[in-house]
Amino acid sequence: MNLTATRRRGLTNFDIKVLGITLMFIDHFHEMFAAAGAPNWLDWFGRPVATIFMFLSVEGFTHTHDQRRYLSRLLIGFWVMGIGNLVVQHFFSMGNFGLMNNIFSDLFIGVLTMYGLQTIADGHRDHRLGNILLGIGIIILPLLFAGILIGFIGTGNPSIFYKAIVIAIPTPITAENSFFLYLGPVMYLLRNKRSWQMLALAAFAFLSTGFNFSSLLSENTQWMMAFAIIPLVMYNGKLGRSMKGFFYAFYPIHIWLLYIIASLLGVRA
Repeated sequence: MNLTATRRRGLTNFDIKVLGITLMFIDHFHEMFAAAGAPNWLDWFGRPVATIFMFLSVEGFTHTHDQRRYLSRLLIGFWVMGIGNLVVQHFFSMGNFGLMNNIFSDLFIGVLTMYGLQTIADGHRDHRLGNILLGIGIIILPLLFAGILIGFIGTGNPSIFYKAIVIAIPTPITAENSFFLYLGPVMYLLRNKRSWQMLALAAFAFLSTGFNFSSLLSENTQWMMAFAIIPLVMYNGKLGRSMKGFFYAFYPIHIWLLYIIASLLGVRA
């Protein structure tokens, strides 16, 4: 296959985002309506979604003119989603089903780690030890807060400080994809080698099985993230249409609406 020719006529950044939110909607429809009989195979559509947006976050961080502003948008998205989840659940209920969705957490930590890696590289290039140490600190920070949360959980009685950290600070243990979110920084390190990025993606997909190869079409489906390789290989590096605000807003709004509709229809998990 001529990958250069495929990418030239392939999918733009916009095209891949549209594919991502379409698959995401199907997955979240299943999440909200599984108790009402939505078939389990709908879950398959959502497995590549986080990977797609991790890849796009590498593109966004690499090409943005203001990396700190990009980080701040993701952090604000995390706060808005977290607070919105609490508000929606205050007025509506699906029984024991709680709204935990917040992909902004994964993307923020991933991009923050990329920023740390870039800071280390700049420090190494300019022979500045301070920058290298700063970059290491940036990478470690979310892990330190994760350790604090684990400490609170170990007490058996998480305090108000635990709840404040969960709402205010993204950490790997409260992220949707846990430590698999670090696929984003790995793809950042391999950003100039698309084939190596896809190999890393395949490796993470294999690890996601937990080396348990039973129930691969039912409970153990995260390996299907590997199907993200198909659109990402077709990515032609072009931006396409922007509609940045729409994509940022679509994620929380569609989840809240699906949850509210399911609640009003009496769906209970």
